[in-house]
Amino acid sequence: MVEGSPFQVIIMSIFDSHPTGKLYIVATPLGNLKDISHRALEVLSQVDAILCEDTRQSLKLLNHYQIKKTLLSFHDHNEAKMCSAILDRLQQGQNLALISDAGTPLISDPGYTLIQVLIQEGINFEAIPGPCALVNALVLSGFSTDQFLFRGFLPPKSAARCRVFSERVDYPMTLIFYESTHRIEKFLKEAYQIFGERRVALVREMTKKFEEIIRGKLIPQGIVPLPRSWKGEFVVLIEGRNALEKRELKNKR
Repeated sequence: MVEGSPFQVIIMSIFDSHPTGKLYIVATPLGNLKDISHRALEVLSQVDAILCEDTRQSLKLLNHYQIKKTLLSFHDHNEAKMCSAILDRLQQGQNLALISDAGTPLISDPGYTLIQVLIQEGINFEAIPGPCALVNALVLSGFSTDQFLFRGFLPPKSAARCRVFSERVDYPMTLIFYESTHRIEKFLKEAYQIFGERRVALVREMTKKFEEIIRGKLIPQGIVPLPRSWKGEFVVLIEGRNALEKRELKNKR
């Protein structure tokens, strides 16, 4: 190649520039640390830094697999502020991973705002599939999987929760919600006021030693049968209108 030719200039400019990095959205175990893919571990081992919802929780997984990386705190309260710093890292060529405390990021977890920024800026990102609490609970519930609606966590105030229930009381599909240990009992009592004695499934501590699946029905006091404990986050599944009507028709025959 002739010194100073345009071809040499083009090649040099490519190698002198910093390629943009990539964000990997990595699903992690719900509880059992063995429930992680080889690809997820490979990505976590190779990225420059990991965005964590709670660094203390994430260290349990990373230490188990002897992965030593820079951890960046990334949660609901700082997501908007962190977007600029994360964008800078990616534009400098760093590869980053985003994980949540458990399951698939962005599903009732931080990340939506960041993804919108990356799309706007033309930054590449990739999802590494794996565990997801709502899907696992749906499979365990015994309810129809043909159609389902995931609503996630409901508003903290009773009136707002009941309004969400009322808007969905005639929906034909299985309804899926997340609820915390602090509000689950009130959630079930309010659900009964709207849905009546409809079948319900509670799933908690999935893949852990004390995993529990309650398949019962809504009653004025909440649910029967009662779970062993009200501790932990719950996935609540309520049968859809179609399933209810089919059961009622079958019982009349």
